[in-house]
Formats: sequence, structure tokens, C-alpha cells
Amino acid sequence: MTVEFEDILYEVRNTVAWITINRPEKMNSFRGQTCDEIIKALNKAGYDKGVGAIVLAGAGDRAFCTGGDQSAHNGNYDGRGTIGLPMEELHTAIRDVPKPVIARVQGFAIGGGNVLCTICDLTIASEKAIFGQVGPKMGSVDPGYGTAFLARVVGEKKAREIWYLNRRYSGAEAVAMGLANICVPHDQLDAEVQKWGEEIGERSPTAIAIAKRSFNADTAHQSGIAGLGMYALKLYYDTEESREGVNALKDKRKPDFRKFAK
Repeated sequence: MTVEFEDILYEVRNTVAWITINRPEKMNSFRGQTCDEIIKALNKAGYDKGVGAIVLAGAGDRAFCTGGDQSAHNGNYDGRGTIGLPMEELHTAIRDVPKPVIARVQGFAIGGGNVLCTICDLTIASEKAIFGQVGPKMGSVDPGYGTAFLARVVGEKKAREIWYLNRRYSGAEAVAMGLANICVPHDQLDAEVQKWGEEIGERSPTAIAIAKRSFNADTAHQSGIAGLGMYALKLYYDTEESREGVNALKDKRKPDFRKFAK
């Protein structure tokens, strides 16, 4: 079945399916349609017997993904789902697809983009990669896998640092904390990603699928945390405190959240 996409590119290279967010003019931030298309592409690749691994990438050199498109966010986003983005479905699709998903990070992996890297099975970074969270600076937060699962990946103290301080981290620092598997020279990134994907494609697909399900079983309860958290996030987005982050961005000023805090 042929699937037409607008926000992403889909290509199978040998046994590796590449899903590329194709919104470089928006720093590969996602809107509702982007999420829906990634979900469709994951399912397409996940059940294609000729595919052994899946790569999630971002077009251009500047960004892997910078999270939700703030231009589509004014107390809500533009699509379906609890907050106007089907985030629960997208995160679940990455975890449930029976093939490893590799995040290819060539630039900024910020906010929701950092969350995608956290959830992907593997992350391969360029020396130009930059990771980090901005939620509390923008009037937002990821109350599911982006916090709870991140703590499993990098440890409680580091996860809290990432969310509370909103600092940025290099590809090498991401490797050191366990957020990325390897950091390579920028011009070697695609070759390294393809190499890892093809190696996985040589393995038993059933064994890989069972292994992935086994890894996921240990944190399956976090989908419940995410579901509840998204409803809390929806209520938060309806507050003046949250809107202050978006308004400050539009006005190109520093937000003053405390004047709205209750």
C-alpha cells in the first residue's frame, strides 16, 4: 500500500527504513499531522518483513527535532489527542513497533525531540548534536516518558538536572550520561546509523522483537503515568502561567511565570 506523506520522508535503504521529519524551516518541530504521519510510517516499517530496523531522523543540519511547533500552540496544539498532539500514541508506537528504532541526531534534540531520543531504542549522535529540555522555560513539561523513563535512562539525579535547569548537552555528554549510544564525526553520522541498522537487519527478527518487548515490559506501567500526566498537562496549558511561556516567545522577552503562579 502506498502512503503519501507531507511532513515526513519515508525511504527504505537496504533493510533499514528511514523516517525523516521534513520540516527544517520549523527546526523539525512537530504539529498534529507530523505525529500522525510518523505513527503511520512506524507501522508501515514495523510490519514490513523486508525491514530490520527503523531510523528516526530530522531533515537538514540544524535540528533532529525541537518538539511541538509553538506556532501551532496557543493553550492547545492543532491536532487530535489530549493536548492537541497524539503524543501518547506516538510514544507508544515507537515502543510497540517490533523493530529497534534508532534516533539519528545531527543537531538540536530539544524538548519533545529530546523525549523522542529517550524513547528510541538506540541513539546515535553527531559531534554537532545538542540535547536538552526547555519545558519549564516555555510553560510546558512532559509528564510521562520524558520524565519517568528519562530517569531510568540517565538516572534520577541527572534527569532532574535536565528538567529543572534546562541546560544543553553535547553528543559526547549524552553518551556519558547514557542518553546516546555513540557520538561520531558529523560527516560519518549517516554511514554509522546505516551500519547499525544493517547489523540489526542480519539478526533474527523474532528474537529482536521478543527482546524489545522484554525490555519494554519493565517500564510498561509508565504508559499509565503518561496518560494521567497528559490530562494534567492539558489543564496546565489552560492557565495564564503556561500561556506566559508562549507569549514571551512571541514577544521576544524573558517570561515572568511567577506573577501567574498560584
